Amino acid sequence: MDDLPDQTEIELQAAAFRRLRRHLMEERTDVQNIDLMNLAGFCRNCLSRWYQEAANERGIEMGKDEARERFYGMTMDAWKTQFQTEAGADKQAAFKQSFKENVENEG
Repeated sequence: MDDLPDQTEIELQAAAFRRLRRHLMEERTDVQNIDLMNLAGFCRNCLSRWYQEAANERGIEMGKDEARERFYGMTMDAWKTQFQTEAGADKQAAFKQSFKENVENEG
């Protein structure tokens, strides 16, 4: 696995990230963030936060709203209006249980 130059590895990782973003933002807008959180433990907001953190670590000032707009390709209000649906009680309960378990496991 060490046979790839560092720059090539970075480019492949960036391409995979762009493909993941396109999949979540263009192809599977029907999948809600709460579904992603319940099944995978991360969502679009997490990805935008990680993007923000990476920028900040490199000395690039970027707030949460700017990072979300860059990741989503639109404002959060526009995304919510266009794609977000109301989460049912079952999804909310599953999220609360998962969050509770994560906090207990970290503590």
